[in-house]
Amino acid sequence: MAKESMKAREVKRAKLVEKYAEKRAKLKAEGDFIGLQKLPRNSNPIRLHTRCMITGRPRGYMRQSGVSRITVRER
Repeated sequence: MAKESMKAREVKRAKLVEKYAEKRAKLKAEGDFIGLQKLPRNSNPIRLHTRCMITGRPRGYMRQSGVSRITVRER
């Protein structure tokens, strides 16, 4: 099981990505890279990490099911 703080941090990052998605796309299209640098770091979708929906495990994540390989074996 992942720490609750790690799960919460991922949720917070996902909200930031969603919030700044339009602004980030607009700045990228204009080529305003200085404006992009001024946005929060965690608003970049690259910083999101996939986690198991049940345990929060960051590694061994299977996209098809949305859970980790260990969770799949247990069920």
